[in-house]
Amino acid sequence: MTSTLRPIQPIRTEADYESALREIDLCLDADEGSPEFERLEVLSILVDDYEAKHHDIGPPDPIAAIQFALEQRGLTRKDLGDVIGSSGRISEVMNKQRPLTLAMIRKLIAKFDIPAAVLVRSSEAPSAKEISTNVSPRGQSHTGHRTNRPKTGVAAV
Repeated sequence: MTSTLRPIQPIRTEADYESALREIDLCLDADEGSPEFERLEVLSILVDDYEAKHHDIGPPDPIAAIQFALEQRGLTRKDLGDVIGSSGRISEVMNKQRPLTLAMIRKLIAKFDIPAAVLVRSSEAPSAKEISTNVSPRGQSHTGHRTNRPKTGVAAV
């Protein structure tokens, strides 16, 4: 198998990276100690280094981490009651409408062993533009529902 493969070289481009991934796929079933297994180890190190430099995956969003922890344990949002509070509060937090509090973060760490560094990051909430589209000066949307728009003290005309 190794006689038909090109010599191992540094991964400098996306094309090199893709080629290395294809070669890794060819070596996945190699027996430990074989030349193919050694090739797999070296290519894996090179790919790992390239990915660390060019495909940086930052820590997950806090809400995504909570959802993942729930899924891994076969739990649902209802199981967050003792950590976050009422079903309404759970919904607000999980829909990124309310931030996690320090008390919630401490309970999540204790219950699910989610790293604090993940939970203290801010979630990517929808922008104000996405939330408050078509709001009239009186603080009502075109559907007639009140918004949480602060009063400005200016009378609506």
